Amino acid sequence: MEAQFWLERWREGRTHFHQERVTPLLQKYWPQLALPAGSTVLVPLCGKSLDMLWLAQQGHRVLGVELSELAITQFFSENQLTPAIHESAQGRHYVAGNIELVCGDIFLLEDATLAACAGAYDRAALIALPPQMRARYVAEIYGRLPAQARSLLITLEYDQQKMDGPPFSVAEEEVQRLYTPHSEAVAIDRRDILEKEPKFLERGLTALDTVVYRLQREG
Repeated sequence: MEAQFWLERWREGRTHFHQERVTPLLQKYWPQLALPAGSTVLVPLCGKSLDMLWLAQQGHRVLGVELSELAITQFFSENQLTPAIHESAQGRHYVAGNIELVCGDIFLLEDATLAACAGAYDRAALIALPPQMRARYVAEIYGRLPAQARSLLITLEYDQQKMDGPPFSVAEEEVQRLYTPHSEAVAIDRRDILEKEPKFLERGLTALDTVVYRLQREG
């Protein structure tokens, strides 16, 4: 994934991947993870997702990581939050209440930062990455979460010969291959969402599934 590609999309307002609502599948399945209130949840490639507000409302500390500073500043301004800002080797940190967004490269997260996360929520990261980057992402991020970390992953599946990503199609077989060395990955929901996603119909797709996985780090 070229950083410039995403930065340009945010600058040009080509952010159709941003949802103006909390993801219903997050609300339905997050409680299954039973993460304690106060625990830190990592949200990789977070954009300005409203899902982070919902996670914070459940009593979690939210740690989002995003390349685009524009996305981060929009998140805080659109939600009437005033962040404190500081710098570290990991990037520029914006903090308001129990939400902290880091403007930087997710691969620069330190071991201690990931070790402090009880789990992760990924609706936008894995499917945004081209195939050659996915293995590194899973190994370097999920491979450094603490034992028993519990996460929720949401993917898309479609015929990539009819449309190229991002967002990319990531088949269940690939999810199992990527995550099994680090976490148990259990598919807990699969549904056809093409009728609700006209922009994908316009691009020529005839089927589009979203799949929800519950991930648990090996103990």
